[in-house]
Amino acid sequence: MAERVVIVGGAIMGSSLAWWLTELGHPAGAITVVERDPTYAACGTAFTNSCIRQQFGNPLNVRISQFGISFLKDFRRHMGDERVPEVHLHPFGYLYLADNEAMADRLRRAHAVQVAEGAGTRLMTPEEIAAEWPFFDTDGIVLGSHGTRDEGYFDGTTMFDWWRRIAAERGVTYLHDEVTGINTAGGRVRGVRLASGTRLEADIVVNAAGTRGAQIARMAGLDLPVEPRKRYTWVFSAKTPLPRDLPLTIDPNGFHVRTDGALYMAGATPAEDPAVDPDDFAGRWEIWEEVVWPAMATRIPAFEELRVEQSWVGHYDLNVFDANAIVGEHPDLPGFMILNGLSGHGLQQSPALGRGLAERIVHGRYESLDLTPFGPERLLTGVPFPELAVI
Repeated sequence: MAERVVIVGGAIMGSSLAWWLTELGHPAGAITVVERDPTYAACGTAFTNSCIRQQFGNPLNVRISQFGISFLKDFRRHMGDERVPEVHLHPFGYLYLADNEAMADRLRRAHAVQVAEGAGTRLMTPEEIAAEWPFFDTDGIVLGSHGTRDEGYFDGTTMFDWWRRIAAERGVTYLHDEVTGINTAGGRVRGVRLASGTRLEADIVVNAAGTRGAQIARMAGLDLPVEPRKRYTWVFSAKTPLPRDLPLTIDPNGFHVRTDGALYMAGATPAEDPAVDPDDFAGRWEIWEEVVWPAMATRIPAFEELRVEQSWVGHYDLNVFDANAIVGEHPDLPGFMILNGLSGHGLQQSPALGRGLAERIVHGRYESLDLTPFGPERLLTGVPFPELAVI
């Protein structure tokens, strides 16, 4: 008899896992996805900036992104359905800027990791940056790191929609309800209780609840170092558009900005960055005029005259232990699996992590990429598996 799988959370990670489980042969009728908001209006997936990069400092994250790129570049074939549209990558690349030697050394170390994994990253002097993108003011910059290929924007919403749609068509149950408790009788997962009063029996419960991941873990008597953190986004038009695409530029002054079609998109982390309620999307919008815009106009003088067209606050499910994904079965509770703590990398990592956990469930082991270092065991031993390149 196939193991009964309940996935808590139906957004990008939960739907990736559901689709991959069916793709690897797990009976769809034994899979239930419980989603508290089937509109997905306030989930992390809804507010994503939908970009992918290979400029990580952790080699496993580089390999995960490389699979993500190959998957989305050949999305229709992977999905095996002619109705599915292609997902196009807009490859403007990422450009990390360093304004001191310590930061430059971090870029050099990360560059060595990336090149060893086959990424197309190049280090650039301030003079080289100014020659290629003359609109930058490189005053104070000592080094840059630019991804020359397979980095940029893609339509992650399409990927999510088709994972969810095809999983449901194959027979996966998507249930509009909310998990309120987890049955751990006998020291292992037995099922979940729902707000509707329903009880679902399960052999495996997967915590893919994003910013609510710590809440779900507490229902099982476990601690998960995942906190919702606010991240700000602005979409704006410039009076004087730039003469070419703007790479996704990560500035040492605390903002990032990129081309967004005919517009531009900027983002920032607030200086005060406490954990917040998963339903708290209120913004302190004064940081735009007081902090972000002045710094951005200093780096790119053409942005001194612009108009904000749209803005929003989204959330990271931030792993405050080491800013890296937590994936796998919790050693203290058999049957309780975690797909959480993506720390802003969820959309780009969803193809590989959904596949990996599906392999673990179906085959009992990772077969494509060894995701063992992401396991929750490190939370108990206190030995981090860090990712420092978090935007």
